[in-house]
Amino acid sequence: MVNRTLISIVDDDQPYRESMRKLIMLLGYTVEAFPSAADFLASGVLPETTCLVTDVNMSGMTGVELHRRLVDAGYAIPTILITAYPDKVAKDQALKDGVVCYLSKPLDDEDLARCLRSALQPGFAS
Repeated sequence: MVNRTLISIVDDDQPYRESMRKLIMLLGYTVEAFPSAADFLASGVLPETTCLVTDVNMSGMTGVELHRRLVDAGYAIPTILITAYPDKVAKDQALKDGVVCYLSKPLDDEDLARCLRSALQPGFAS
């Protein structure tokens, strides 16, 4: 059974983005994937997105900037940030700013599944 929940992935690393898309689909979710924050914002899926999984370090707009832009625009989309360059100060600030999880690459599948479940809890608002 496919969950009608739409998870949007934004990551500029194409192979990683594709593997993340497949993993989240295997967890039973509907997934859309985008190579940049600009592509995601221009896609038209923003209103249907129930959770955002985005890389922290991307050219153009970073994952942190994307999260802030969505919050400033009034979109309370639960967001999971992923990074290959973990930074405790950045993590603490992101969590303070309302992201659900801040995960390090390589991802642990169970950590991602746990974060998705947490993000999709009824009544969750970032």
